[in-house]
Amino acid sequence: MTIDSYKWLPGSLANYYRALPIQKVEPIPWTPLAKPIEECRFSLVTSAGLYLKDKQPSFDLDGERRNPLWGDPTYRTIPRDVKQEEIRAAHLHINTADLEVDINIALPIHRFLELEAAGEIGSLAPTSYSFMGYQGNPPNTSEWENRYGPEVAARMKEEGVDAVLLTPV
Repeated sequence: MTIDSYKWLPGSLANYYRALPIQKVEPIPWTPLAKPIEECRFSLVTSAGLYLKDKQPSFDLDGERRNPLWGDPTYRTIPRDVKQEEIRAAHLHINTADLEVDINIALPIHRFLELEAAGEIGSLAPTSYSFMGYQGNPPNTSEWENRYGPEVAARMKEEGVDAVLLTPV
């Protein structure tokens, strides 16, 4: 079955994205789970630009407005006990209104806590992570690859994470 990732976009925008070159990494790095999913600890990662209101700085939207070919490569930590009203979203490339009503659209923390309570997963890690997915045009992911990715991976290892659910927006 063919999946059309651009089905709901206006035609001109869909054509623009279809024409972009795609960098393929071969072979695809795949690691099978070492234990049953019911015993796994999960962490969540989103590219929705979520952050904790009044506790963390927003992603740098002013910098992106000044230089639209740049995107803030930093990340924010989101605790597993976060409440909806503590979350804000900073992202110029998506409509964030729905995320501020229900963060589970992009970072399903509350759904994973339900899975944990039902015994369907081992646990949700203490920390989930949010990036601001837009990284310029053309994308510059060097800081993700060389700094922030390894930093987040090390934090996940410290928390005993077995698997990660990535929710790109």
